[in-house]
Amino acid sequence: MWWFQQGLSFLPVALVVWSAASFVFSYITAIALRHVDPLVPYISDTGTIPPERCLFGIMLNISAFLGMATMYVRYKQVYALNPEKSKIIKLNKIGLTLGLMSCFGLCIIANFQKCILYYIHVAGACLTFGVGAIYMLVQTVLSYLMQPEAHSKDIFWIRLTMLLWCCSSIVSMFVSSVVLYSGLYGMNLVQKLHWDPQEKGYTAHIISTVSEWSLAFSFLSFFLTYIRDFQKISLRVVASLHGQTLYNSPQSFATDEQTLLVAGSI
Repeated sequence: MWWFQQGLSFLPVALVVWSAASFVFSYITAIALRHVDPLVPYISDTGTIPPERCLFGIMLNISAFLGMATMYVRYKQVYALNPEKSKIIKLNKIGLTLGLMSCFGLCIIANFQKCILYYIHVAGACLTFGVGAIYMLVQTVLSYLMQPEAHSKDIFWIRLTMLLWCCSSIVSMFVSSVVLYSGLYGMNLVQKLHWDPQEKGYTAHIISTVSEWSLAFSFLSFFLTYIRDFQKISLRVVASLHGQTLYNSPQSFATDEQTLLVAGSI
């Protein structure tokens, strides 16, 4: 059995590989069609003009679904390992809520393009990466509280490193974006897809775009730390029948009730 076939480890692997592919494929398409500059454009700029916009949108929607599945499995795993620890259970529920909000933000990014509905797009980015960073913080704290019974200290330190990487990228991107869009370098820069290295504001633009790519991959790298944990967990679905038929006629209700009475269920 291959390592990614053990337990549910394929979920975080699929999330990271598929999300990275959505960035790379849309970037290659945008570059090939000369819609953006080759040197580190904004990720959102590579998903603004058709046809890469269509590819970017559908792939990120699938990434959001994979993210929801991964975060739910993580929630169930932490709960199963700590069924009687109220502090961990509460943090675990908060983490799941934050994770689902982050995935919803990713759907907003996918379906509301930067150059068309800028403020909605930015709101989606704040949900995805801002709330996502808090999700990473909660999971890092959970990793600290669960050591050494559930896993080694190494996992905690790795996740803390990913969290610090993510936070530093957020700060760098925020500061450079504020400087870039302050009005010192012109107006309506949101619609600008091509930059000349000789232009004013180009340095701030490059710092901002590099920070965005760094932020995206720090966020994805965090989920790689789930692989070993997910190798030791599996989920199963149990079907519980509440009747012998799927029809809702009065006769079927009477038959179902009689069956349950005979079985001693009522």
